[in-house]
Amino acid sequence: MRFNCMHKLGSHSREEAELQQNPGNCPKSKTPKGPRVLAPPHFLRAAMALTDVDVQKQIKHMMAFIEQEANEKAEEIDTKTEEEFNIEKGRLVQTQRLKIMDYYEKKEKQIEQQKKIQLSTMRNQARLTVLRARDDLILELLREAKERLGKTVSDLGVYQELLDKLVLQSLLRLLEPVMLVRCRPQDLHLVEAAVQRAIPQYVMLCQKHSEVYVDQEIYLPSNTAGGVEVYSGDHRIKVSNTLESRLNLAALEMMPEIRKTLFGVNVNRKFFI
Repeated sequence: MRFNCMHKLGSHSREEAELQQNPGNCPKSKTPKGPRVLAPPHFLRAAMALTDVDVQKQIKHMMAFIEQEANEKAEEIDTKTEEEFNIEKGRLVQTQRLKIMDYYEKKEKQIEQQKKIQLSTMRNQARLTVLRARDDLILELLREAKERLGKTVSDLGVYQELLDKLVLQSLLRLLEPVMLVRCRPQDLHLVEAAVQRAIPQYVMLCQKHSEVYVDQEIYLPSNTAGGVEVYSGDHRIKVSNTLESRLNLAALEMMPEIRKTLFGVNVNRKFFI
């Protein structure tokens, strides 16, 4: 705008100079003919002063525009930077959150596994404790049965009949030409009588003769419940028919029934009838 004003002022000055120098060469104009009125000098100075103000306003306007552009650009950069920062922060937070979740998930699985192992160990220990208690109870039952056998032996009539059967059964199981019967020292006379009564029955049943002796050198322990042991002549074969062995054999065969009577039906032993 300043340059346009100065250009106009410059053109007016040239025209005035040409008119002063060569008045006859004045260009034709559509305005009515007559003498041209020149602007006084104070008017030119006013026009030039207004032009400086306008220039200053234009400069201020341009500076304000540049400053606004700079502020907008700076704000745009700040906004973009903040967005990138938030995106990066969200990515880092998400990554760390996933790592933390994975870490604690592994910890939770480890704790759950340890819990299962401890629970299984405690159950096994409790089951073993119950089984030991049951075995102790069965052993106590067998000891009580052995004590009752000792009381049965005190009846000589019943015990003699029992020895007769035990000796005959042992001979029939061994079937050796020479057999040796061994017993407790306090049962020697009872066993000798049982052997004398068992030999005829043995010959009648087997249709063969065997030599049967009662061992008077080596005896069974006197604290046993009773009964006999029969050996072959070379001592390689033995038939144990003591009351303890008979009791253990009966207990082994009847153990499922004993357990069922003492502890009830075991759901883990369905194959027992």
